[in-house]
Amino acid sequence: MTSRATLLVLADGRFPAGGHAHSGGAEAAVKAGRVRDAAGLESFCRGRLHTTGLTSAALAAGAAHGLDPYELDAAADARTPSPALRAAARRLGRQLMRAARATWPGPELDALAAAFPRGAHQPVVLGTAARAAGLGPEDAAHCVAYETVSGPATATVRLLGLDPFQATAVLARLAPAMDEVAAEAAAAARRGVDALPAASAPLLDLTAEQHASWPVRLFAS
Repeated sequence: MTSRATLLVLADGRFPAGGHAHSGGAEAAVKAGRVRDAAGLESFCRGRLHTTGLTSAALAAGAAHGLDPYELDAAADARTPSPALRAAARRLGRQLMRAARATWPGPELDALAAAFPRGAHQPVVLGTAARAAGLGPEDAAHCVAYETVSGPATATVRLLGLDPFQATAVLARLAPAMDEVAAEAAAAARRGVDALPAASAPLLDLTAEQHASWPVRLFAS
């Protein structure tokens, strides 16, 4: 049975999964002048949510549904053309795995950790963690949808000195879109790996490669 409290633990930004070190592309967008204020942040987050956010949410929902993690990880690789973002996803996967195994120990997480010693893609780990915690595909998809926008929002507060009240208001306005993306992702996951969406954001891929080459940066990605 789904526990709302468990879902809150997994979605909490203070869960030690390493996400605080990543901006979700916001740092590069701020430097390029595409995000200057709350309106720019909302536009950036909405675009990210309906592209890479939907794809990641579906991968997590698939893992929570019990789809083959090897196929899901391969699907995540195929949907992540940027080497920098693939590396970041696996680093985040390793960190999340450590936190999840300590919090919800179980054979599925142990098996995934053994199969991917260098880290599976973060959405695959998140979905497996959700399953280990007794959560369902919709729960896993909601976690990903929320972190898709909350990460850039938190980063932009630090990067621009944006009023945190305005950043939180952006997240509140995006709530219906998050629900929509989570529902679409969970529905796709029930149809199998081949039905998972492959929405992309080429500009995020390009700027991720540029960001990785910066000698000085505040965030890892």
